[in-house]
Amino acid sequence: MSPVPVQLQGFLWCMLLFALCAVIVHSFKLILIGWRSFGRQKTPEPVLKQEKPPEPVYYLVERKKKRPKAEYAEPKQINFQ
Repeated sequence: MSPVPVQLQGFLWCMLLFALCAVIVHSFKLILIGWRSFGRQKTPEPVLKQEKPPEPVYYLVERKKKRPKAEYAEPKQINFQ
């Protein structure tokens, strides 16, 4: 008879299986990333031409308009019944 209870053995095997699967999946992903980047070649950087100075930017701003005064009508009388 084993000194470790069956439930603990099951838990340990489950953790071992989980760790093994995680290692396999991550290794596969890293291999795939390395494989994809292995075939790539560095692209030569384009030669920069003499750049023209940037043209000035003009912002069009609308002037604030004076708000017209509100004209109120004569108050109505309300009768409560």
